[in-house]
Amino acid sequence: MNAFFDRFKDPLVLLGRLLIAAIFVSAGYSKIGGYAATQGYMESMGVPGALLPLVIFAELGGGIAIVLGLLTRLAALGLAVFSVASGVIFHGGSADQIQQIMFAKNLAIAGGFLFLVANGAGRLSLDAKLFGTT
Repeated sequence: MNAFFDRFKDPLVLLGRLLIAAIFVSAGYSKIGGYAATQGYMESMGVPGALLPLVIFAELGGGIAIVLGLLTRLAALGLAVFSVASGVIFHGGSADQIQQIMFAKNLAIAGGFLFLVANGAGRLSLDAKLFGTT
C-alpha cells in the first residue's frame, strides 16, 4: 500500500500546498478590494486597522510562497502562527456555533501548515530547485 501512495507523493504534496494556500491568496486579494471595510472590521474587533497592510502581505505573500514552494517552512510557520492568532482574535471565546467552527478551522489549517514546516515543500517546489531542499 505504501508503494502506491509513494508513487503519487510529489503531486499530492503540490496539490496540498495549492489547496491550503488558496484561502490565503484569495483572502489577501479580497482585502485589497475591500480595504476600508476590512480595516473597519479589524478595528471593531480591537485590532488596529494600520496592521492591514501586514495582514495582506502575510496572506498574499505567504500564500504565494506556499504555492511556489519558496521558503516554504518559514512561510508555513508564519501562516500557522497567523492562523492561530486570527482564530483567537476573531473567533475564539464565542458561544456562537459558527464562530466555534471557524476557530476549529483555523486550528486545522495551522496543523496543515505545521506538516509543511516539518516535511518541507517536496520535490515539486522552488525550494528543491534553488536550494536542494524538499
